[in-house]
Amino acid sequence: MFIQVMQGKCTQQDEMRALSEEWAEQSGPDAVGWLGGTYGFTDDGTFFGVIRFTDRDAAMANSARPQTNAFAQRMAALFDGPVEFHDSDDVTLLFNGGSDEAGFVQIIRGKVDDPARLRAVMTSDPEGLHAMRPDILGATLAIEDDGTFTETVAFTDEESARAGETSPPPPEIAAELDWAMQGASFHDLRNPWFESAR
Repeated sequence: MFIQVMQGKCTQQDEMRALSEEWAEQSGPDAVGWLGGTYGFTDDGTFFGVIRFTDRDAAMANSARPQTNAFAQRMAALFDGPVEFHDSDDVTLLFNGGSDEAGFVQIIRGKVDDPARLRAVMTSDPEGLHAMRPDILGATLAIEDDGTFTETVAFTDEESARAGETSPPPPEIAAELDWAMQGASFHDLRNPWFESAR
């Protein structure tokens, strides 16, 4: 899988959502390899789009299409300033990835010096994690070449997620999480929306 993350300030939130939905309806069905996307705004007006493709080649082919370029220009005009893009084909799924049924999504951005260790932390005990945190519906972990990562975690709802945060993990897992999340930033999407290939 290939994931592209876009991030930028946007005050035209209704227009941005309408445009993403328009792309999924009009252009998405013809985009070879497009799997879907997770979108939303943080409380400070930062837009996040986490877009999934089967592989990098499919994503690049989609970017080269004239209709995609036209949508990209319209989207760029909605941002208040510069937009960050992060590409990764080093993708790990938890519980088969995210979920379009999520009521709350948290995006975690950080950087590690040992990507293999980070992948192991995420996948070491999925059954135990599911038993301890049934509020987690799924997640994707996208790691860039320099160790920068974006983890997108889908929860049933924010109330359940906050309650789950009060349950401490086992000490050995807690130590690994402390390492992985050192210096990480957390971005809450309280009203996320999703688009999936049909």
